[in-house]
Amino acid sequence: MIKVHFKTSFLRYYFWLNISQIWINPTVGVSATLYQQKGTTMKVFVTGATGFIGTAIVQELINAGHQVLGLARSEASAQKLITAGAEAHRGDLEDLESLRSGAAAADGVIHAGFVHDFSRLQEICQIDKIAIETIGDVLAGSNRPFIVASGAALVSPGKLATEDIKPPVSPGWPRASEQTADEVAAKGVRAAAIRLSPSVHGDEDNHGFISILMNIARDKGVSAYIGEGNNRWNAVHRLDAARLFRLALENAEPTARYHGVAEEAISFKSIAEAIGKELNLPAVSISPEAAAEHFGWFAHMAAIDCPTSSEWTRRTLDWQPTHSTLLEDIKNGIYTK
Repeated sequence: MIKVHFKTSFLRYYFWLNISQIWINPTVGVSATLYQQKGTTMKVFVTGATGFIGTAIVQELINAGHQVLGLARSEASAQKLITAGAEAHRGDLEDLESLRSGAAAADGVIHAGFVHDFSRLQEICQIDKIAIETIGDVLAGSNRPFIVASGAALVSPGKLATEDIKPPVSPGWPRASEQTADEVAAKGVRAAAIRLSPSVHGDEDNHGFISILMNIARDKGVSAYIGEGNNRWNAVHRLDAARLFRLALENAEPTARYHGVAEEAISFKSIAEAIGKELNLPAVSISPEAAAEHFGWFAHMAAIDCPTSSEWTRRTLDWQPTHSTLLEDIKNGIYTK
């Protein structure tokens, strides 16, 4: 902070110039736009803007008075954004120039996009890492907010996960979104991560983990849980998650982890029973040895115990989830419409 002091015989003028507000863009040089102060509206570049969570984030931002520039892979996606009141920016996560130009045009970025093709796990995690690095290079030195989506399931398996726990990248799950965001934060960006529940639920959830469990149950003729089914998941409604992304964008501190968790512990058995009741199928226990055959590639998630607290997140960002619970959504038939 530089303080410039002008003095006359009648009064003093104080002029404060915060040089950290002037950012150098590697593409276009010195930007004419200064970093937006908290509480003001922003132009926000959103990746994953037409996805299940991204659609809700876009609407949340617009409703709060922000402008949205959404990444769109197709003409249909672009039209969806325009209809919602956003501006479409053509490109995708592997089109690095589209990421650079989108970030350069924005006051802040939300990275909610991810390639959900788990048959090529190493490759899609690398795509995610490079995308975060590319956006981060554009934002470097600007102190602009950059919110990166991550996951809560593997933070502290078997124990209550809290926001201060920062586990290393796991060989079995090589996604390094949070660690890459930390590297970006070291370059002068307000980069932070939101860890989303394994179940982000709500209307139009056609590809999430509950939908996967529904499909497995239909295929097998039973809704299964492993052993006693006491392993715990956590969950959040997508509209509550969207609000958290906005609050983080407006208030986040560098390297912070925020937990997008409304329900910190739901037994997997209760989820299986709710699915069974909705599909009119029996809920049954299967042995750990039978889990791989029954659940296939999803067996690890079906067995994981991941209770997760969001107490610090709620207190810090004044975030209070208000929408329906996971079991309520299953009971209300949103997965069987």
